[in-house]
Amino acid sequence: MTLTNDKTSTYRFLSDLENDGYFPLQLVAKGKLILQDLCFQIEAERPQTSEQLIELTQAATEQFNQLETEFEAHGSALETVARENIAQDIDFIAQAYGFQEDVEELIANREW
Repeated sequence: MTLTNDKTSTYRFLSDLENDGYFPLQLVAKGKLILQDLCFQIEAERPQTSEQLIELTQAATEQFNQLETEFEAHGSALETVARENIAQDIDFIAQAYGFQEDVEELIANREW
C-alpha cells in the first residue's frame, strides 16, 4: 500500500533522527511508521475540519508518547532534536493535506 499524496509519498520522515547516532535506528523506524500511518489515516478518513485532523494527529502524538519509554530503555530520549523533527513532520503532513494549523495544537498532548 502506498500513499496517494505526492508530497507525503516522497518525504523522508524523521530525517534528523535518522542521521544522528544518538537515536536507535529501530526506534526511528517505529517513529516513521507512526507518521506514515497518520498519512494513511488522513487519506482513508479524509478529515474535513481542524478538529477531525487534530484527533488524528493527537492519536499519533500519543503513540510517540508511548515510544518515548523505548527510547529511554535504549539510552536515548525524545529530546530537542527529536521534538523539533517530530513536530516539523506532523506540521508538514497537515500542510500536505491542505490544513494550516498551529503545530502546538496538533501535538498538544505530547509528553516529550
